Amino acid sequence: MTSKEKIRLMIVDDHSVVRKGLIMVLRLEPDFEIVGEAENGRRALELARQLKPDLVMLDLVMPEMDGKAAALALQAELPLTKILVLTGVEIDEGVVDVLASGVDGYVPKDIEPHELANAIRTIAQGEAYLHPAMARRVLEKMSVRQTKTPGEPQIHLTPRESEVLRYMASPATYREIADQLFVSEETIRSHAKHILGKLNQPNRAQAVLAAVRAGLINLPD
Repeated sequence: MTSKEKIRLMIVDDHSVVRKGLIMVLRLEPDFEIVGEAENGRRALELARQLKPDLVMLDLVMPEMDGKAAALALQAELPLTKILVLTGVEIDEGVVDVLASGVDGYVPKDIEPHELANAIRTIAQGEAYLHPAMARRVLEKMSVRQTKTPGEPQIHLTPRESEVLRYMASPATYREIADQLFVSEETIRSHAKHILGKLNQPNRAQAVLAAVRAGLINLPD
């Protein structure tokens, strides 16, 4: 995606007032284009096959096909489409399952409009996004479930990679991490690529989950 291309969005929620409200807010952003809306996961999948949006904003609790099933189906059929879960559901095992499946972000429905826009742009650029208010609770749930298996191979990170990995467990973007460490964003992306390779994970969110399981990072304060 070039800087001049708009981010093509699809909104999926079973409440019409929520969909219309999101559309009204997001249409104010000059780099966003709303290409479709759906009231359940089944309809979302049908539309996504036709429209191939850049990002699907997905509620978890819906009739006919819920958000978890829809996310898995979208990932299987449209791997280039990003998925942002936007829901009022409290974090539980189901939410952790959705995140562990490889969705690109999770934010609460009471998120501020400017934060939602930031999350969308972050995900569109290829990064995972966890809302600051939710990140610790997600990681706590992950750490309870994911205990290290005896005999698992040791993962060796350099001191700098370990430092970057700790930042990756926060909601900070790669650019923000670069600013904190006084290096270029490209340097951070290079470190992140090495970390993903060593952890054998496809993306940042999965890498954080694996790092918590392996005891490589502590939960952020």
